Amino acid sequence: MLLSVLAGYFGRGEKNNAEILAVQAQNGDKQAMEDLLVSYSPFMKKTAGQVCKRFINDHDEEFSIALSAFHEAVNGFNQEKNASFLTFAHMVIRRRVIDFIRKEAGRKEFVHDFQGLSEADDFRSGIDTSASIQDFSEQQQAAVRREEIAEYENLLSGYGMSFQDLVKVSPSHEDARTTAIQIAQLVAETEEYKQYLLQKRKLPVKEIEQLVEVSRKTIERNRKYIIAVALLLMSDLHYLKDYLKGRLR
Repeated sequence: MLLSVLAGYFGRGEKNNAEILAVQAQNGDKQAMEDLLVSYSPFMKKTAGQVCKRFINDHDEEFSIALSAFHEAVNGFNQEKNASFLTFAHMVIRRRVIDFIRKEAGRKEFVHDFQGLSEADDFRSGIDTSASIQDFSEQQQAAVRREEIAEYENLLSGYGMSFQDLVKVSPSHEDARTTAIQIAQLVAETEEYKQYLLQKRKLPVKEIEQLVEVSRKTIERNRKYIIAVALLLMSDLHYLKDYLKGRLR
């Protein structure tokens, strides 16, 4: 429920950005594949880190495994199925990293730490991508997303906001919402503004006003919404961000 509400607040497009890029990459678009690898490198590390229960960096072998699994997910993703691309990629990365840990360390008991995975569910002879999507149940997808929603709610609380506040502050008009999202993107992608928001917990309104074609009054009116979107963009909450990325320009 909260996920669909969030999508409504942020105006989700028909297809999210990751799925569009994945389909383009499947069709041989090398730039789309490059964009996926750059944009979702933190997602790969986070997913592998959740399996390993430690931070993963570029030099860890687990990251190489995750990268290879992400490629596999791109090639195996079927956009006609219900699972989103990132949900599917998350599953493939987790399974491949777990397979790697079993092979290298012989720690078969390690698998019991992971929800929804069992010996009967193991990849014994490689991934059948269609069956894998079906096996990754709606309950498992919901569990992953609920975790990120809880993290986002906690993040918002640090700025005196909640999901309920988003109902009140979300711009009612499409143009106003799009403008607010673009301002949030500006904040998230400008280091000076990003640090200002993180340290002072407010927007650098004066500086923003000089760069956008909207009034200070408009910025102030949409302040909470802009902060909420900027915090999401600056976070590692990749599933939730994917609902927003199709709107960014």
